Amino acid sequence: MREQGLQGKKKHRRKPRTTDSRHAKPVAENIIALRPDPTGPNQCWLTDITYIQTAEGWLYLAAILDLWSRRIVGWSCGATLHASLVLAALHDALKRRNPPKGLLHHSDRGSQYVDEDYIKALIAAGIERSMSRAGNCYDNAAMESFWSTLKSDTGLDESIPASRRHAELAVFDYIETFYNPTRRHSSIGQISPVAYENKQKLNDIKAA
Repeated sequence: MREQGLQGKKKHRRKPRTTDSRHAKPVAENIIALRPDPTGPNQCWLTDITYIQTAEGWLYLAAILDLWSRRIVGWSCGATLHASLVLAALHDALKRRNPPKGLLHHSDRGSQYVDEDYIKALIAAGIERSMSRAGNCYDNAAMESFWSTLKSDTGLDESIPASRRHAELAVFDYIETFYNPTRRHSSIGQISPVAYENKQKLNDIKAA
């Protein structure tokens, strides 16, 4: 390469900080570490925020994942990291799933997840809070794995959409038409999250 005058292309993408745990607000205990693995839907939800680079600027994506089936049960996109982003994802999940009281909600210690309106929404739905240990991404590993899968499968880790709208449409198409209903997942027997939930429903009907 040196003889031919060639030089490797370097990536110089500035990465935004999606969550800021440097706040004085009280955080929840890491309850998820003390609980057994979920045995059915809507027992434990994980949530997090990621970013997508577009030609218009950053697009932020908040999503909620059901730990049992690995299904994305709620999500929201926005141009800012305001708490309204995660609140919209929560409302989306609550509307779709109507979970029973006692559901465990696990997140990192980001300021969005200790926002007063967000906590009020969790309390109103009868949802219990759990938070990762400070600076420990492994406490939310399934969510981190989903982000990696989404960006790799869609090419959003390499390509830059022309607009935030284009990126949001790519996210919608991936989650709603591929990941949830079609993409096979090793942790649930090489079937999709939707197929896994439907299989359990059928087993419950047969057992009854």
